[in-house]
Amino acid sequence: MTDKVVVLGAGYAGAGAIKSLEDELNGDADITWISDTDYHLVLHESHRCIRDPSVQDKITIPVHEIKQPTTEFIQDTVTGIDTDDRVVELSDRDGVDYDYLLVGLGSQTAFFGIDGLNEHAHTLKSLDDALGIHDAVQEAAREASQSDPAQVVVGGAGLSGIQACGEIAEFRDDHRAPIDIHLVEGLDEIFPGNDSELQGALRKRLEERDVNIKCGEFIGEVDEETVYIGDEEELDYDVLIWTGGITGRDCVRDVDLEKDERNHRIHSEGNFQTTNERVFAIGDCALIEQPGENPAPPTAEAAWTAAEVAGENIARAVRGQPLKTWTHKDKGTAISIGDKAVAHDVMGVPIDTFGGLPAKLLKKAIAARWINDVTGPGRALKAWPDM
Repeated sequence: MTDKVVVLGAGYAGAGAIKSLEDELNGDADITWISDTDYHLVLHESHRCIRDPSVQDKITIPVHEIKQPTTEFIQDTVTGIDTDDRVVELSDRDGVDYDYLLVGLGSQTAFFGIDGLNEHAHTLKSLDDALGIHDAVQEAAREASQSDPAQVVVGGAGLSGIQACGEIAEFRDDHRAPIDIHLVEGLDEIFPGNDSELQGALRKRLEERDVNIKCGEFIGEVDEETVYIGDEEELDYDVLIWTGGITGRDCVRDVDLEKDERNHRIHSEGNFQTTNERVFAIGDCALIEQPGENPAPPTAEAAWTAAEVAGENIARAVRGQPLKTWTHKDKGTAISIGDKAVAHDVMGVPIDTFGGLPAKLLKKAIAARWINDVTGPGRALKAWPDM
């Protein structure tokens, strides 16, 4: 009987794994791909839609352009996984059996129990999120004036928060819109835990775009019009965006696999196997064991490179072969601030931190390369001008 391999998720982990699995299995197993969207979103470019919603056509890739005809695709929402009976439970149809399962469902936004945050804040984890932020910012700007500008508050100064601020600033300038932008970070500096030179370069470019940066005090509470920061500061807002952390999806919380108690992400070894040898996990939904103390980072780059090895390992498991161990190698960072960009610690580049046209072209090239990998050069070339 032919083994059934099921892949969950259409993000970098899921889409990349499908390409790898199809190449490695070459018909030796039946592949089923399940996702709640029928497209792959180039998530690290989704912030572009905050400024210009038309970009969505360049960064959403239909699954039929990625998968082979022999791979079955099911659009549905995963509600649970029964590891005893080897069944993926779905919202709108009967469960799907598997012999080997790859969980690449990504993550959802963590609100850390902050009162009112979930109810009042926009998040930036999907295309709909980015389009919703665009609409909210546009509406707030229409109702504002130069003497009473719209107040946009972005909580969390990681990649998503920084890039969201850059796009809102570009929208403001493109439309001459009366908007004040505030970036709030609870730790002492933006892009926490990273190189101070990179932090300084990002801060400089944000401040050049008139982004007001507040660091060192955490958001403690939110109501429908005010963000309460630390013990004393209050910041009124018209639009609130929260990008301050991630946690595992609800559908994996009760799965019989070892998970982190705080964020419900699945523990997996360097070969992507979980505590159940038939279940593999990669991407943001997983804490992938690495040499040293820290797991692999929850980045597009890590999911992208892990997916290739994960697909090969599942093919090896199907054939009873030993599995390979994957080690993440950081190739550097490229971050956009509107039409500008900053790059840092890029493999093969002698300068630690740089901006200008080289950084901007690098950022575009990363997105174009990924699109080329999953669907081909034609779509990558089409997307290039908007990256």
